[in-house]
Amino acid sequence: MLLTFDHGEVRELRLNRPPVNALTSELLSDLRQAVGQAAQEGARAVILSGLPGRFSAGLDVPLLLTLDEKAISQLWRDLYATLEAIARSPVPVVAAITGHAPAGGTVLALFCDWRVMAQGEFKLGLNEVQVGIPLPPVIVGGLRRLVGPRRAEYLGVSGALVSPHQARRVLDGSSSKAPTA
Repeated sequence: MLLTFDHGEVRELRLNRPPVNALTSELLSDLRQAVGQAAQEGARAVILSGLPGRFSAGLDVPLLLTLDEKAISQLWRDLYATLEAIARSPVPVVAAITGHAPAGGTVLALFCDWRVMAQGEFKLGLNEVQVGIPLPPVIVGGLRRLVGPRRAEYLGVSGALVSPHQARRVLDGSSSKAPTA
């Protein structure tokens, strides 16, 4: 589910759960441990990548529908612990967004130090609200930190999915308007 490649002093952690790298407790646990071990094993930076054309589709919704309340709570705890591990990493963590990154895919990238995205007809964004899942405050906070309160509110409430070009404009602050889907 997670492939590890060392490129000199840079460790790449590639999500490898075809077809869409949907996040499960197991994958999140593996990622959390791998981020923690990277610096201990001499890595000076970590790259989080995905499969070509698909960074991550976020939480495994079909799996969520089969879980009881206890298992769903555990999945959320695993997600938050993984976000914390990425944010607290003693070495920089870069999201190499290799394709589509809706919902949890975007959330992973929000908590990395830097984000780069492949060009193409890809989309990313926090579209959880479109299926009735409100954004937790910690995720809204991460979004605000990157894009400011006005854009964060628009993106969080609308659930807009944006292209790599639109995402760059939002991050660069080169547009005074919020992006449109």
